[in-house]
Amino acid sequence: MTKLIGVLALQGGFHKHVEALSRSGSRTKEVRTASDLKGLDGLLIPGGESTAIAKLLVNFGIIDPLLRRINSGMPVFGTCAGMILLSTEISGYDQFHLGCLDISVERNAYGRQLESFESETLISSLGQEPFRTIFIRAPKITRLGENVEVLGTYKGSEIFVRQDSILAASFHPELTDDLRVHEYFISML
Repeated sequence: MTKLIGVLALQGGFHKHVEALSRSGSRTKEVRTASDLKGLDGLLIPGGESTAIAKLLVNFGIIDPLLRRINSGMPVFGTCAGMILLSTEISGYDQFHLGCLDISVERNAYGRQLESFESETLISSLGQEPFRTIFIRAPKITRLGENVEVLGTYKGSEIFVRQDSILAASFHPELTDDLRVHEYFISML
């Protein structure tokens, strides 16, 4: 049976992730409450505004059940703001974060909205074809824990990482027609 992947749908670009996962053959469910976490085989935390998403996680009482699921091994994938929320440290910010992925990140490190950009990036974990990476107010990893595997880099900076069942990307794979990043996550289920 096809795995059920939840997409956190509190704020941010969750619709495009739902589309990409569906095009990859997965069943999806938009997650807005703690009870929506039940029965999921994996969860995707999209880009958006990490402070707003964090506040909504608190307000809707999702944090404890979410952390229980992640700590019990449920695969989770965070893109952009999702990466920030999964990290153990956010440089220069004292905002809530889940602290599951042993990295430190710097918010908006590639520039503000006006400095958003795209690049054809070779990500060896996705094969020999370059992947169109789209950076929008993207975080930069400033510290990697020893158990964090680097899956892709851009100009010497880590942009795609994995630690056990946690996957994170600085860029927005949902804004391309290339499904390889979503398929990589699906393969982790």
